[in-house]
Amino acid sequence: MAKALRNLNRAKPQSCGVGLLAVFILVSLSYVTMSRTNKMRISVATSQLPPLLKVNSSVTSDKSDGHDDSSQGGMKPEKKPTCDLSNRKSDVCEADGDVRIIGKDTRLVYVAPPQFGDSGGGESWTIKPYARKWDAGSGARVREVTMKLVNGYGNDTRCSVNHTVPALVFAIGGWTGNFFHDFADVLVPLFQTAYPFGGEVQFLVANMKPEWVEKYQLYFRKLSRYEIIDYDNDDTVRCFKHVTLGLRCSSIEDFQMEPSKSPHGYSMVEFAKFTRSAFSLQRDYSWRSDEQHNKKPRLMIIRRARTRKFMNVEEIVQMAKEVGYDVVVAEADDDISTFSRVVNSCDVLMGVHGAALTNMVFLPTNAIVIQVVPWGNLDWIAGHYFKDPSKQMKVNYLEYSISEEETTLSELYPRDHAVFKDPMSLHHQGWDTFSRIFLQEQNVRLDVNRFRPFLERALDILRQKPRE
Repeated sequence: MAKALRNLNRAKPQSCGVGLLAVFILVSLSYVTMSRTNKMRISVATSQLPPLLKVNSSVTSDKSDGHDDSSQGGMKPEKKPTCDLSNRKSDVCEADGDVRIIGKDTRLVYVAPPQFGDSGGGESWTIKPYARKWDAGSGARVREVTMKLVNGYGNDTRCSVNHTVPALVFAIGGWTGNFFHDFADVLVPLFQTAYPFGGEVQFLVANMKPEWVEKYQLYFRKLSRYEIIDYDNDDTVRCFKHVTLGLRCSSIEDFQMEPSKSPHGYSMVEFAKFTRSAFSLQRDYSWRSDEQHNKKPRLMIIRRARTRKFMNVEEIVQMAKEVGYDVVVAEADDDISTFSRVVNSCDVLMGVHGAALTNMVFLPTNAIVIQVVPWGNLDWIAGHYFKDPSKQMKVNYLEYSISEEETTLSELYPRDHAVFKDPMSLHHQGWDTFSRIFLQEQNVRLDVNRFRPFLERALDILRQKPRE
């Protein structure tokens, strides 16, 4: 603007009227240009950032003089923040308008507009933004976050950064670190909540675990284009037009969705497709004899390292090859980018009940899961955690319950013990007793002759299953 005025001073206008008109036009154009520039999104240089942080910035120019309507597009909220506390698994709060997030102070402050009047301030909601609220044990590992409605802002809540995209605040505490709970408590609910934003959403994560985020970085990159903010250690006052606190769960069951209760109708089929896309997995459908008659279907046997181990893996492999499978034996790996490709290359996944069966999410459509259920009336657990989810993902499910002769518990307890005579009585003694005996002390010596028909049945399903 200054340069334009200097050039104008050097000119010799024909008349005073023309000169004044030119000044007016130049000043007006400069003002418009500066206004647009102040609202530009700022992109950060990404070449020196670690892989997960190679993202765009979600902020406009920083402002230290508070949060005004121009920085948020003049949005006027029509209703107060809302919190749905009715879901058994998770609480979710939402706010549109002037929302300020102060991470270290555990607060989300919503500044009420004038039309709310004196009733605008004072209300607050405190939740733990982790999708397992019914479980007191997991909740003890999750921080609380409060959303508060106020009539005005104080000096401590003046905006440091104005963001141009919505915010999603959630926690990765609880039982994360267990592969099943990683999906059931965080990744599936996160998909339901974040996917509708099409990548234009800023994650603020409480109970941050950098190594956990790194493990699932492909999910985060697929759901958000922006660098994750460590909510617990962020002392910046961040301002947003829209904030969601907590993760949505359309189903009260673990590792499942109910499309009829999802705002966007999402199902586990969509989640499985999203997963294959995030990890760039090649196979969408399982083996078919009419298309791959020169190739054998592939069976993966999940090897467990400590508990509920197969004690005769070599014998199982030999029998499976006789049935007609190409066999892979593998132990679940923390490098899920690599391990997911191995799982996706298989048509049948078999393993003893445990978190490793969660890898079914990487299988192609119409593949088969065979869950080997340990001794001790564990059928209800097996069905809840893996039978129903597999069907929702259009993965076929077979279940094999071992006999007394196939459990190594016979080496620890006499046959007249409650372990064999009345397993449910031990269930009633509580989780510690139940899990110690049936989940920790037990290994499996599979009767290959008794189990063989299950592998034959799986092969028949693969041959008969039509392409969808």
